[in-house]
Amino acid sequence: MSHQTPTDLAFNVAARPQQRLSTSILVVLASLAALGTLSTNIILPSFPAMGAELGMSSREMGLTLSYFFVAFALGQLVVGPLSDRWGRKKLVIGGLLVFSLGSLLCAYASDLSTLLAGRVVQALGVCSASVLSRAIARDLFDGEELARTLALIMVAMAAAPGFSPLLGSASDSLLGWRATFAIVGALGMIAALGYARRIGETHAANRRQAVSFMATLRQYARLSCDARFIRPALAVSLTVGALYAFFGAAPAVLMVGMGLSAFELGLLFAGTVIVVFASGLLAPKLAQRWGTVHVATGGILLALLGSTAVYLLQNTQDLLLFTLALTVFLAGMGTVNPLGTALTLQPFGQQAGAASALLGFLQMSCAALGTWLTSALPLPATATLGLTLAVFSLLALSVFAFADRAENPA
Repeated sequence: MSHQTPTDLAFNVAARPQQRLSTSILVVLASLAALGTLSTNIILPSFPAMGAELGMSSREMGLTLSYFFVAFALGQLVVGPLSDRWGRKKLVIGGLLVFSLGSLLCAYASDLSTLLAGRVVQALGVCSASVLSRAIARDLFDGEELARTLALIMVAMAAAPGFSPLLGSASDSLLGWRATFAIVGALGMIAALGYARRIGETHAANRRQAVSFMATLRQYARLSCDARFIRPALAVSLTVGALYAFFGAAPAVLMVGMGLSAFELGLLFAGTVIVVFASGLLAPKLAQRWGTVHVATGGILLALLGSTAVYLLQNTQDLLLFTLALTVFLAGMGTVNPLGTALTLQPFGQQAGAASALLGFLQMSCAALGTWLTSALPLPATATLGLTLAVFSLLALSVFAFADRAENPA
């Protein structure tokens, strides 16, 4: 492979995977990846105030999450192939502008219909930033550098829902729930500016592919039938879905069942970041020694062990034991997420946008399924959470255990 240098310091180039990860590039990519999850969990502390002002029931409040997830999942299927044809820059910046407009629509909503419309617009805009953050990483990096970059991006995506409830609680108490949406919209504009100034276009014109509806369907069909893609993709998506199931069930389990306050719940969410951050940073180092597939498999087994422990603790109200079991699950999830993502995208550099889009669709679909199950199953909250985590982890292990080691080298 010939060496190709950037044409300017902004990396406003069609870069081959030769770059070294810098702090500024990492911050931009992490911001793009985390904005979608941040905009979801940041409004959770505002649910009581929003419901009281807009006359919404608890069930209707859940629609603000499900509408977002569905639009987010479907939008990625369109954004990915379009970015392979037109490049990343237009779609990232345009998507963030749409996201900010959707945030303002939510901020000025006077009824449920307007709020849900704003959430859909938010999701359709921010999905481009989330899915293309991975594609941009694939454009810029390869091999161990790609795995390290994706690990840090995944840490940011996991950190956002952990810290955002604390930020949302502070914003709601000081400025009101409408200001929370305005703040999120402003963050979208800041992310767009940072991306335009520091990274810019990364997908070479000579590597772009023509796009049509039927060609896109065939491309997704080929990826879905390719074991190199679908097995690690499903494993990662199921573990991500389990994480969102925990976030969705946590208020019922920890506030109603164990008596935590909203602030204490926010602190526990923030504590999850430490576990995911540590395991996400450690995973590439372990993979260098024992192989990516082996370490990722170990991560799934760890997640299964922790989720099983959560289920077995359903009849106890011991916060310490629950936290220990949850920590084991989070450590496993934090390990398999970056490694599985790297395995999923590594063989598909020329189709990075479509591959990342389909991966994002699977992740958000599993997230929607996980959050729905925790509220729909006719079981106690802790039992429902433990069962959902265990089933998702077991399914992840089942699909990943058959991964072809020859096609997914360590």
